[in-house]
Amino acid sequence: MKFLSAFIVFGMLFAMGNAYPQGLQLDYYKHSCPNAEKIVERITKQYVSHVPNFAAGLIRMIFHDCAVRGCDASLLLKPTASNNQTELDAIPNSTLRGFEILEAIKSALETECPGVVSCADILALSSRDASTTINGPWWPVPTGRRDGIISLASEALALIPSPFADITTLKQNFAALGLNTKDLVVLSGAHTIGVGHCFIIRNRLYNFTGVGDTDPALNPGYAAWLKTRCSPNPSPTSFVFMDRITPKVFDEKYFTMVKQNRGLFESDAALLNDDQTRDYIMNQVKTKGSTFDKDFAESMTKMIQIGVLTGTKGQIRKDCGFVNA
Repeated sequence: MKFLSAFIVFGMLFAMGNAYPQGLQLDYYKHSCPNAEKIVERITKQYVSHVPNFAAGLIRMIFHDCAVRGCDASLLLKPTASNNQTELDAIPNSTLRGFEILEAIKSALETECPGVVSCADILALSSRDASTTINGPWWPVPTGRRDGIISLASEALALIPSPFADITTLKQNFAALGLNTKDLVVLSGAHTIGVGHCFIIRNRLYNFTGVGDTDPALNPGYAAWLKTRCSPNPSPTSFVFMDRITPKVFDEKYFTMVKQNRGLFESDAALLNDDQTRDYIMNQVKTKGSTFDKDFAESMTKMIQIGVLTGTKGQIRKDCGFVNA
């Protein structure tokens, strides 16, 4: 089924012909760095095979990057004396993980073909390869992106969808990125893997309206279980799996969790407050995720093309953490 879904997605996009933004194309590095995609895949699989949760980290990272200034790897820029508050400093990015994978890939590529492969393309490719490593969906990744040179914490804080957002705000956030309501519910399905940190759900469990209460939208039994894992004053590193049923498997069980009012974040629960998102959830539960892989691949293919820099825009950073001197 995984391979059939990949074939369908690839065939659909191939039939569309010029489906990609100008400057992006499949196998962009065929002549300039022939082994580029193989190197990205090899190193990504090495890391994710040992730590499967890296897959969730890389998929979350590409979304957080594309949500701010487009898919330009601005997320990876580190603070400097002249820019001491980059996207990395924003609260939504404080729990991201997987940066060491990108650094290892970039180092290998700079040895293989210096100054050729962008950090933005590395991130786009590695998120896909991380998915397939854990038997998740495959999607085509056109390349040719260039790297941005501006990274602001304030923009990340304002533009990355919040785990506390209601459905109206979430739909507005996604629409601003050129993504629709179906993309919203499909991409939320990435919560089928990975973890959520306890400090994010602390108020939902212990002080939802300021009077020491629990969010009434949360299944009482699930809330009680969460309280055994997350204290009222959790450490920054304490976490729970977002999908308690099959936490390390890319499947539709996240939607089962949401249907049962066991979505970890308020933004998960919010998906039940819209006819289209709720209907999608119910259908995936009923059909055991019959279209989820295909839908996820299509939505990811759309997302990784948001606001890309090509041609002479941006640069090819030598170090993903810093703008070229």
